[in-house]
Amino acid sequence: MGIVSAIGNTVEENLRSLVELKPGISRIENLHTVHKDVIRVGEIKRTNKELAKYLNLAEDNNFTRTAMLGVIAAREAVENAGITAMDPWRTGLVSATSVGGMDTTERYFKEYPGNEAVRRYILSHDPGDSTHKIADALGIRGFITTISTACSSAANAIMLGARLIRSGELDRVIVGGTDALSKFTINGFKTLMILSDAENTPFDRDRKGLNLGEAAAYLVLEPEAAIKAGNKRVLAYLSGYGNANDAYHQTASSENGEGATLAMEKALQVAGLLPGDINYINVHGTATGNNDLSEGRALINIFGDRVPPFSSTKPFTGHTLAAAGAIEAVYSIFSLQQGLIWPNLNFRNPMPEFDLLPETTLQKKEIRHVLSNSFGFGGNCSTLIFTAAHDLH
Repeated sequence: MGIVSAIGNTVEENLRSLVELKPGISRIENLHTVHKDVIRVGEIKRTNKELAKYLNLAEDNNFTRTAMLGVIAAREAVENAGITAMDPWRTGLVSATSVGGMDTTERYFKEYPGNEAVRRYILSHDPGDSTHKIADALGIRGFITTISTACSSAANAIMLGARLIRSGELDRVIVGGTDALSKFTINGFKTLMILSDAENTPFDRDRKGLNLGEAAAYLVLEPEAAIKAGNKRVLAYLSGYGNANDAYHQTASSENGEGATLAMEKALQVAGLLPGDINYINVHGTATGNNDLSEGRALINIFGDRVPPFSSTKPFTGHTLAAAGAIEAVYSIFSLQQGLIWPNLNFRNPMPEFDLLPETTLQKKEIRHVLSNSFGFGGNCSTLIFTAAHDLH
């Protein structure tokens, strides 16, 4: 797996920040916006020039920030997996994004008619452009596709990758997502009045909204045959996945959590697990009034009065939109590997609608199965279940 986020540029740095309880929420530095001194975000403190230099890109490149972050994380994942060549295994790429090339388009849109030098960025606006740039960087020539289902995008990318392997279509799939901060998304969420001017407080009575973030994370999915053939170390198993849509509202989840409930039910069925088998839940937990209420009720629908320990890691990274499902997949795997439950930072007051309390301290615990939720606009709800490597061997 590979990751770059507001709390670290590598897998190792992200793990260290989580263990040391170091969040990455700050003021905006790399983006010019009238909201820079009002809202707080999970920003990666590397400029586009620094990212381009790190990737050794030519001066006349048309890489967006979304694409650069994606290449960095995907390369780390492939290197981490010990892959030196894509052959002989049939390898695909399923990448998620919601911002796509918007971060560049909004900078140069007014210049396109009169400035030929910046017109190269027109082609990088397409959400699929970042996917193809990642594929080119990795040397993938086979199945390449992009998923954009808002905040559940990366979770759906991971699920599709698993289904492609299970069906026999591919032998290996690189899966994940990437999104950069942009004025377009900041203004959009500001219009919805769900951005917080302070650190976000998931599942808190006084939650004010989310902190947007930017990040990229990718994982390498391989079946047992490829693992045995390469004598590879298994980080964890993707044992369950499910997707549902409550079709309730364009930007809100059902107040009773129907979509989330269905997604979790499906994931448990695919994994062959009972609710009582789940040891930790990485909740979607955006700290918005609607999400936390809907997700909390869905948890009760599934687990009753025995909801497992749960927390949101978004107070560390901000809400990274299409990348969130992959970021939190990495953090879920950390939990399995380290036997740690991450704290729900900033929590103070319980919500009055139900008796649910997130974990607020770093806890050591034997963890065999982690359930990770990602819910998107339009009611698109996805759940992944990760199982410790030793539990399926």
